[in-house]
Amino acid sequence: MSEEKVDLKGYKTQVATVTKATLELNQEEGELVFTGRTQRGYEIDFDAKVEWGCMPTESLLLSLAACMAIDMVSFLRKMRAEIKDYRMTVEGQRNETPPQYYKVIDLHITITGKGLEKRKVERAISLSQEKYCSVYHSLRPDLVVNVSYDLVESD
Repeated sequence: MSEEKVDLKGYKTQVATVTKATLELNQEEGELVFTGRTQRGYEIDFDAKVEWGCMPTESLLLSLAACMAIDMVSFLRKMRAEIKDYRMTVEGQRNETPPQYYKVIDLHITITGKGLEKRKVERAISLSQEKYCSVYHSLRPDLVVNVSYDLVESD
C-alpha cells in the first residue's frame, strides 16, 4: 500500500504548550459533584454517583475519541475526501480492581461521504495514533486501542 501524501506542515503548531483548568466542589449538591472549567470557560460536571454529571473516566473516553476524530477528519479533508457524517462509538474495558484503569478501548467509526477509501482512512488513523493525538499519547503505554470503521459512500 502506497502512503498517501498529505501536507501536514503546520498541523497543530498553534497548540498551547501549557493548559490550565480549575476544578471546584459543588457545595450545593452535598455529594461528590465537581465542576471543571477550562481556561476558556467551558464547563463539565463530574459526579461520583453519576446523577448530576459524568464520571471522569467517561470524559477520558470522549477526550480520546474527540482528539482522534479531529485529526482524522482534518487529514481526510486534506486527502480530498468529503465528510458528510462522522460518528464514533467508544467502549472501554477497565481493570476490575483499583486502580481501575482502562485496559482496552474499542473505537468504532462510521464515516459517510464522498471520496472515502480504505487506504485514506487507515492512513488517517495511523497518523493520529502514531504522531498527532496528544490524548492517545498521554495514556498508559500498555493500553490497547482497537479502531474499526465502516465507510458509507453518499451522493
